[in-house]
Amino acid sequence: MLPIADAFEHDYRGCEILYGRGRASDLSAVLGDRGLGDALVVCGSNVGANDDLMDPIREGLGDRLAGVFDGTTPDKRVETAYDLLDKRAEVGADALVAVGGGSSLDIARQAAMLDVDGRDLAELRADAAAGPDALGSLAPGSDPSLPVVVIPTTFAGADLSTGGSLEVLPADESPTGQPLTVSGDGPMPAVDLADPALFETTPTSVLAGSAMNGFDKGIETPYASDATPVSDAAAVHGLRLLSDALPRVAGDRPESEAAVDRAVVGALLVQLDRRISVIHAFGHGFARRYDVQQGDVHAAVAPHVLAYLFDEVDASRRALAVGLGVDTDGRGDDAVAEDVVAAVASVRDALPVPERLRDLPGTAERDLPAIAEYVADDWCMDRAPDGLDATPEAIEGVLRSAW
Repeated sequence: MLPIADAFEHDYRGCEILYGRGRASDLSAVLGDRGLGDALVVCGSNVGANDDLMDPIREGLGDRLAGVFDGTTPDKRVETAYDLLDKRAEVGADALVAVGGGSSLDIARQAAMLDVDGRDLAELRADAAAGPDALGSLAPGSDPSLPVVVIPTTFAGADLSTGGSLEVLPADESPTGQPLTVSGDGPMPAVDLADPALFETTPTSVLAGSAMNGFDKGIETPYASDATPVSDAAAVHGLRLLSDALPRVAGDRPESEAAVDRAVVGALLVQLDRRISVIHAFGHGFARRYDVQQGDVHAAVAPHVLAYLFDEVDASRRALAVGLGVDTDGRGDDAVAEDVVAAVASVRDALPVPERLRDLPGTAERDLPAIAEYVADDWCMDRAPDGLDATPEAIEGVLRSAW
């Protein structure tokens, strides 16, 4: 078992990472140290109703708790962000404290960009109706004045990010025939408070659904075309922690506080200098066609994508082997690759997640050619391993093997 520190602090691109059990009790001081007054908590309705999770946050904020906005949803609609800003104005909060999974964290970050964009809902929808070029991005070149503190409670790996997007028009109203989203590239969150005790209040099914999404961030970084020794180091150590801990925290192996601690640290590590690539492109391809959870798509396709990559290019198989505990001493490349794929499948199989694409609700085999076209055109493919010729036909073959 790899030892980890009981608590630590680390500055990452202007975001202060605060890790440790019970760190939620520091929330009032965290705001005070930054000259901030009251905060509006941002979450979904399930998180908002979870007193085991919310009580430590309410107690940690104390008199600085201005209110709770519990209206976020996985749809990440732009109307929700406007409602959030209205609530913020109503309570006079100086900051947002986003709690939960990627949807709540994304909506809070993008609401801060919407706050300085200047367009109201009608203007934004009119721009969207004119097409992606007219819609553009939120507040280009501007910095938001509304600080965001993120408190993740899942393993999706969405906390150390400036990303996220808001749906402005659904597919049936969009000029492109696909949902039209908008986002802005602002600063990192002011603080990422990672408290393992809060993760323990999240239902196991939710943790499992997020696990493969975060796990795959560690898998993808070493084989990305722009990987560096620094990004490899964080990803490989993160994989060491996650490959052992995730099945204990969200799967079929005995759970312990130590396993949760290692999973939370692993999820932080795989986000440092991350480079998402081919597996995430497959997830995005399905998201353009269906309302599916990204972690479920990743679970079904990850072993098949890796097998395809190893057939075509090296794809940093030996670095991944180190992170996944695969023996490489005196062994050939093909044997190492086979065991890396098996190790990823073993983590996936320990979690209550889909093993085949046909298990995803609403999916149809006849859509695979169109999805392959989406995947080939996805921006994440720009980071595909050097030498990979990922044609739509090759991608469709991977999809069929995962079907």
